[in-house]
Amino acid sequence: MNNEVVLAINPGSTSTKLALYDRKGCVKVEKIDHSGTEICNMISIIDQLPLRVEIIQRTFKPWLEGKKLVAVVGRGGLVKPIEGGIYAVNDDLMKDTISCRYATHASNLGASIANDIAKEYHVPAFVVDPVTVDELIPEARISGVPEIERRSRLHALNVNACVRKEAARIGKPIDQTKFVVVHLGGGITVAAVDRGRVVDCNDALMGMGPFSPERAGALPLEPLIKMAMSGSYSFKDLYRKLTKNSGVKGYLGTGDMREVEERIDKGDEKAALIFRAMIYQVAKEIGAMATVLKGELDSIIITGGIAHSDRLVRDLSERINFIADIFVYPGENELESLAAGGFRAIDGEQEVHIYVSEPE
Repeated sequence: MNNEVVLAINPGSTSTKLALYDRKGCVKVEKIDHSGTEICNMISIIDQLPLRVEIIQRTFKPWLEGKKLVAVVGRGGLVKPIEGGIYAVNDDLMKDTISCRYATHASNLGASIANDIAKEYHVPAFVVDPVTVDELIPEARISGVPEIERRSRLHALNVNACVRKEAARIGKPIDQTKFVVVHLGGGITVAAVDRGRVVDCNDALMGMGPFSPERAGALPLEPLIKMAMSGSYSFKDLYRKLTKNSGVKGYLGTGDMREVEERIDKGDEKAALIFRAMIYQVAKEIGAMATVLKGELDSIIITGGIAHSDRLVRDLSERINFIADIFVYPGENELESLAAGGFRAIDGEQEVHIYVSEPE
């Protein structure tokens, strides 16, 4: 077992991240940049598949010398609402992701890439905690408009990985824990996790919750309706504005929080205001999720790329430290989480689910 390894693959819009993990940790990691290449010029996701597989194969094959590949794990794409956990890659899963049936995102390539590589090595392929994990309680689904149901879209992979880490740290089984988990990245997730299940969360992609470095968050409805009906925006234009060019980026022209902090240090008052406002909104959402758990929290977990910011963590903690103890797990930890899921699957430590498509 000492030479067993799992390959983890995380496809992004302009890059593919991959890493080889053994049971002790990361053996090799690589970020393959696709900027300016043929891949970035391809409009269709399915057209990218063979080229991405070829590049990944070429990169990781030398890593396998003296090692035994036992599983390949891809980033889960945008599929139907599903229970969190590990899923075997099958035809239904690949069909729904590669066709972009539910939404278009580079992570939709994860299952098919993992499958193509796994077949060559005669090992299983999995995905772990796709972003459409949906375990909301019935009360959390009610929006206030009968035709609109609240849904769950969150950074499920990192949220669940941090829950496992924090449960181990405090020495409690996951099914006896309650956490509020905050993932701070280009999008922001604030989730109430009750005994291992995300029973409520904001929609980290489109609407609800705090604004983020790039995304709008919850908005006053009347001005939004006027904007949508103005004739100035197509659906795609407005969708892109709210998910890619709003939040901090909309106000300051950048979503890079390191740059924002540099501007604050130089006396930029507008940058300081927007920074404080984002923290204010995140803190409010944490308070809301604490009420979902009736205030019975083991910890508040702060994670994500922006959690590397001492200033942000300090300022946020000042607003929420009366609720519960705060623990920080900075970074996205996606490759590590994927690989760990692969080992849990082959070791039989966690159930492997079978994905079934909905009838079209």
